[in-house]
This record gives sequence, structure tokens and C-alpha cells, in this order.
Amino acid sequence: MVLIVVPARRRATSRAAGQPAESPRGGPLRLTPGDRVRIRQREYTVNATIRLVEGDWSWVQHLLDDDSGTRHRLSVEDGPELELVLWTAEPGATVTPGAPTIELGGRRYTWAETGQARYTATGETELPATGTMRYHDYQSGGAARLSFEAYGEEGWRVARGDLLDPADLTIRPTPEAR
Repeated sequence: MVLIVVPARRRATSRAAGQPAESPRGGPLRLTPGDRVRIRQREYTVNATIRLVEGDWSWVQHLLDDDSGTRHRLSVEDGPELELVLWTAEPGATVTPGAPTIELGGRRYTWAETGQARYTATGETELPATGTMRYHDYQSGGAARLSFEAYGEEGWRVARGDLLDPADLTIRPTPEAR
């Protein structure tokens, strides 16, 4: 399964049902392939992790599988608080980045940021283990996000994202971690 990764720059606390979203090895920043998470009542398995660094800023993308065939990922950004965003690929989207505003799916998104990061990938990504990624991020309203990314010399990939409420995420221990 090929999954896309998109950086996110939103702030939220990582808590589920009033408890910290912690895995046996740590919180959502430390998830690894094989770990399981529950997001908004849907179960996912982490297939891969991509760690991104831009200057002194870093974030993590966990590529998720829910057996539906749809590409999802959870972005986790550490800062004063954790930001959690659930992303869904839009492989049929025909829009391209660069404009101050973009219309997609009946929603208008406004440009938020652009950049380039270095990455390290582990798990099933179909990417080289290391490289660079370019991105353009857009926002609409409070929680809606749109992002474009390109790894190496490839073309743009598009994904829509939703900022997660901390209660939306529960980390499930793997059977061997119990």
C-alpha cells in the first residue's frame, strides 16, 4: 500500500478520553510500524513512520492502514503542545499549489505555509529511506486542512486533513507490549 505524507502545523493536546495518548514506548511521536491506534472510532495499524526536519522544526507522519484501501496518515508535531491531524489522500484532485486560495470539494482553502524538509522513512512507504520533501499547506475554517507534497523530483500529491480533538486518539498496545 502506498501512503502519502503531509506536514501539519496545528496545535492540539494529545489526550484520549481524559488520559494521555501514550503507547507502551511513549506517545504518538513514538509510534512505530505495527502499533495500533483508534481515531474517531476507527481502528488503524501503523504501516510506516516518516520523520521530517525543517531547520530546527520537526514532525512525524505515521502512515495508517484500516483495510479500506484509502490512504490515511496521522501527523504529529511537537511544540508547546502536540498537533494531531488525520489526513486522507485525494488522488483524483486536479488542483495544484501556489495560489493564495484553492477550491476543492466545495470548500475554499487559504494558503498557510510553504517549505522543504529532509525526511527519514521506516516501514512500507515506497520512498527512499532518506530524502527531501517540498510542501504547500492550506487551511479552511477551524479544522480543515489541504496539503500538497512532492518527494524528491516526483509530482504533487494532494491530501485533505482534519485537526483532531485530543479525545479522538487512543493508542492501542500491540499484543506483545501488554
